[in-house]
Amino acid sequence: MTIMAKFTPEAMLSAPRRSSAVPNATGTLALYTVSTYSFESKSKNSVLKVLDIKSGQSTTFYEDAAAYSEPTWISDYEFVLVKRLDKGTSLVVADATKPDAEPREVKIFDGSISNLKTKKIGEDTVAIACSALATPSGEMYNPANDKTPLSSARVYTQLFVRHWDTYVTENKSAIWYGALKKGDKGAWKLQEPGLVNALAGTQLESPFPPFGGASDYDIGSQGLAFVSSDPEINPAINTKTNVYYVPLESFTEKAPAPQEIKTGQLQGYSMTPVFSHDGKQLAFKRMRHQQYESDKPRLMVVPDIKDLSNVQEFYKSDDGEGGWDQRPDAVVWSKDDSELFVSAEYHGRTLLYRLPSSPLKAAQKLPEQITHEGSVRDVVNLGDDSERLLIHSNSLIDGSAFSIVDPQASEVALVSSASKQGKSFGLSKSQVSDIWFQGDGDYKVHALVMKPSNFDPSKKYPLAMLIHGGPQGAWGDSWSTRWNPAIFAEAGYVAVMPNPTGSTGYGQALTDAIACDWGGRPYKDLENCFEYIAKNMDYVDTDRAVGLGASYGGYMVNWIQGHPLGRKFKALVCHDGIFSTMNDWATEELFFVIHDMGGTLWENRATYEKWDPSRFTEEWATPQLIIHGELDYRLPITEGLAAFNVLQARGVPSRLLMFPDENHWVLKHENSLVWHKEVLGWINHYSGLEENADIAKGIPRR
Repeated sequence: MTIMAKFTPEAMLSAPRRSSAVPNATGTLALYTVSTYSFESKSKNSVLKVLDIKSGQSTTFYEDAAAYSEPTWISDYEFVLVKRLDKGTSLVVADATKPDAEPREVKIFDGSISNLKTKKIGEDTVAIACSALATPSGEMYNPANDKTPLSSARVYTQLFVRHWDTYVTENKSAIWYGALKKGDKGAWKLQEPGLVNALAGTQLESPFPPFGGASDYDIGSQGLAFVSSDPEINPAINTKTNVYYVPLESFTEKAPAPQEIKTGQLQGYSMTPVFSHDGKQLAFKRMRHQQYESDKPRLMVVPDIKDLSNVQEFYKSDDGEGGWDQRPDAVVWSKDDSELFVSAEYHGRTLLYRLPSSPLKAAQKLPEQITHEGSVRDVVNLGDDSERLLIHSNSLIDGSAFSIVDPQASEVALVSSASKQGKSFGLSKSQVSDIWFQGDGDYKVHALVMKPSNFDPSKKYPLAMLIHGGPQGAWGDSWSTRWNPAIFAEAGYVAVMPNPTGSTGYGQALTDAIACDWGGRPYKDLENCFEYIAKNMDYVDTDRAVGLGASYGGYMVNWIQGHPLGRKFKALVCHDGIFSTMNDWATEELFFVIHDMGGTLWENRATYEKWDPSRFTEEWATPQLIIHGELDYRLPITEGLAAFNVLQARGVPSRLLMFPDENHWVLKHENSLVWHKEVLGWINHYSGLEENADIAKGIPRR
C-alpha cells in the first residue's frame, strides 16, 4: 500500500514557525517572529513581522532578522529589539511604520540580554527589564571576556553539577532594570545608571534554569516581581521556589532587598507572577509539595502589593486539595483588573477560562470556560482599552493560529493561521477524534486518535500507539515538531495517543496515582487501550501494531518489552528511555526521582527494584529501535546503550541511533530529519508499510 501524503517530515520541519504575537497599546498592531529552515540551502532564516490586527495582513521587517530578537513595544508605533553582536548585545529601537529603516541604537551591553519587558511609567518614560547572566560579584557576564584556562578540570562541592544539558557554573541568571526616556528630538535614551542588577548581593537566581524565561518575572508601575529558588535549600533535591517583590519608583534607583511573598503551607514551585494593570495587585501560582514538579498549581493573589502579608488562594478548600481540579497555566488580568483569564488543560485540550480576580467572589462558582478546542499557548490583552484578548493557539492540524477572543460573548475569531488551519498540509479536523475506555480501576481513560487524510473506513491501517513522557504529562490537541501524530497518520497509520494514569488534564488524583506505580496502573491502562482498539476499531489492524515513546514513554517501551503487551507489537521505538530505575540517581533533578519512587535509593530501594525494566530482560524479543542524545543529562546515554547491548546480545533485531549534539530532545533540523527517517523506516519495515520505508542514508553505522 502506497500512501501519497503532502505532510512529510521535510514539510513539517521546513514550515514557518511563529512566535506569539504581542499587540501594541491601541490593539491595532502586533509583533511576532517567524523562523524557517531550508533543507536545500541548509540554512535557517528568521524574520520579524508586524501584524495588522484588523486586516490580518503582516508586514515583514528585516528579511535576515536572525540578529534581532525580543521585539517589545515602548509606544504605539515604536518597539525595542535586542541585536546580537560578536561580543555582547545592543538595545535598539525600531518604528513599525518604517519597515525599511534601520533600527536606532540605544545602548551596547557587555553581555547577553534577553526576555525584555516594558511598562509605561510617565509621559515619555518607560521602565524596562530584562535578564542576563551575572558574575558572583553582580556584574553582567560575557563569556567573550573569559581567559582560556590551562586545564579543563571542574571541581564541585554541591549540587547541581550539571542541569538538563550543561554543566553548572558560578554565573547565575539575574533580572536587570532601567528607564528609557524619549528626548526632544524623538530619540530614546537609557537613563543613568543604566541597567541595574535587581538580584545583586543576594543568592537569588531568576529566570530559573533550565527553562526559565520572561514568565518568571513581571514588571509593574511600582516595581518588579520574580521567581527564584529558595536560597536555604538545594534545588536539585527540592522544587521550592518563591515569589519576591522589589519596590521601585523611578527604575533608576539602587534595588532594595527583595521581599519574599510567603504562602503558608504551599511550599513547592512558584510560577508566573503577573501584575494587575494598575500595578497594585499581583497574581501568581504556587504548588504545595516541595519535591513534586507536577503538583497542582494553586492560583494566588496579593490584593495590595504594599501589604505582602495578605496572600489569598483561589478555591481554597479545608482538605488542602483545592476546589478547582484543573491546572492553571497562563494568567492575564482583564482591562479593569476585575477578572482573570486563565488557560488550563482539560481532556486533551488547553482551554481558556475566566473568573473574578477576587478569591471571595470567585468562590461562588468555578471558572467559566471560554474556548472549546485546540490548545491555547499564550493569551494577552488586545490593547489597553479593549476588553478583547489575543490568543496564540495550535492543534493537531495547525501549528499556529492568532485569534481574537471576546470574553463577554465567548466568541473566538480567527485572525491568522500559519497553515490555513491545516489546509496547507492537507490536514483537516475530520482526521482527529477521541475514544474513552476502561482503565485499571473505577475510571475511564481518554485517548486522541488521528487517521490518515485519505482515510477509507473500508480499509485497515496498522496501529501506531504513541506513549507520552512526563510521566505527568499528556497528549493534547496541540502541535509538535518532535512528536507529531500527523506524521505517523500521513505515513499510513492510525495514530492513537492514550493518556493513562499519570496524565495531566483529568484531575490531580489521576496525575498523582502514578507515583510508586510506574509499571502498574499505567501499563494496565495501555493494555486495556490495546484491547479496546482491537475490539472496537475495525479499521485498525492491531496485528501490525507498533509502539513508540520518549522519556517516560521510552521507559514504558522498555517495560512493555519484558511483559505480555510487548509481544503484541511488531516493533518498538524507545527514545531517551530508562533502562534501569536503579540508575536513576545519575540524573540531575533528584527531587523527581525521590517523589516518584517514594524516597531515596537507600530509603525505598524496593520500589526502585520493583519497577526496573532491566529485571525482565529475559523476555525481550520484539524488534526495537533505540534513540538517545549524548547531551541528555536527565537520562544519560548509558541507559540507551545498555538497552541496545541487551537486545544485541539476545539476538533481537535492534538499531541504535545516537546524537552527540542533542539533549533530551532532538532540536536541530537536520538531526530531526534523520530521526524521522530512521523511525519511519524502522516501523514501516515491521508493520508491512515497506514501500514507505526510508531509512536515512549516509549515516555512519556498523
